Amino acid sequence: MSVNDINKLYEQSRAALSSQNPNLETIGSQVSQLKVGLVKLALQNGQIESDPSFQLLKRNVTELGAELSIKVGDIAAFERYLAQLEPFYFGSQMGLSESKVMYPLIGLNLLRMLSDNLIADFHTVLERIDLEQLQNNPFIVHPVKLEQALMEGSYKKVWQARSEVPTPEYLFFMDILMSTIRNEVASCVEKSYLSLPFDDAKSVLFFSNLDELLKFAQEHQWTVSPSDKRITFKSAVEDTRLFQGENIMKQALSYAQELERIV
Repeated sequence: MSVNDINKLYEQSRAALSSQNPNLETIGSQVSQLKVGLVKLALQNGQIESDPSFQLLKRNVTELGAELSIKVGDIAAFERYLAQLEPFYFGSQMGLSESKVMYPLIGLNLLRMLSDNLIADFHTVLERIDLEQLQNNPFIVHPVKLEQALMEGSYKKVWQARSEVPTPEYLFFMDILMSTIRNEVASCVEKSYLSLPFDDAKSVLFFSNLDELLKFAQEHQWTVSPSDKRITFKSAVEDTRLFQGENIMKQALSYAQELERIV
């Protein structure tokens, strides 16, 4: 493939990914072709790496791959693409002008780190971003505020931040983060309450509808009572069984002591 061929295929793939119903499998195949084409060009011409137009094409293809990985939910691939983009995004930026998708992708990467509890990595990236962007760029401000809410333990703010995402792609990592938070809250709720009404459980676990709550309850093996509209938590049921078992043991010991007296 020539540089022109790669450019044409890139433009075609970019347009396809931006369409309403993109064929992600086809685009994935095209991205693979683009990457192979770039490698072959570099092997055929050792001087091409110093060509700004080649570096721009290389950056464009890598960004396309990163965006596609979010669409298909491939977190490992997204992480690899962002690592490849670091020379373009930080430092000299390979002598290229700033990319339009640079901060949206950096913001997504920050969200990825938060969803995976990689707080040290999160702050390492923040240190490489200009102060003006940290304070004013909506793609960066969103994950920064999110991290502050997490540090405060204000899960309600995290839930509200889901409706304030600067681009729909952020919802992918927001949903992963909310899933982690729900499981943590669920663990605390099980230890704090014997049961909760549906509405209270839905509120404390940040669900927007009853079906989501009931599915979550089933996954955690909680007891659901549609007639009472209450959820009884697994640990509460187990504690009750344990309490009943202790009573039976005490009664058995008492009977044994009485028998010894009679004998």
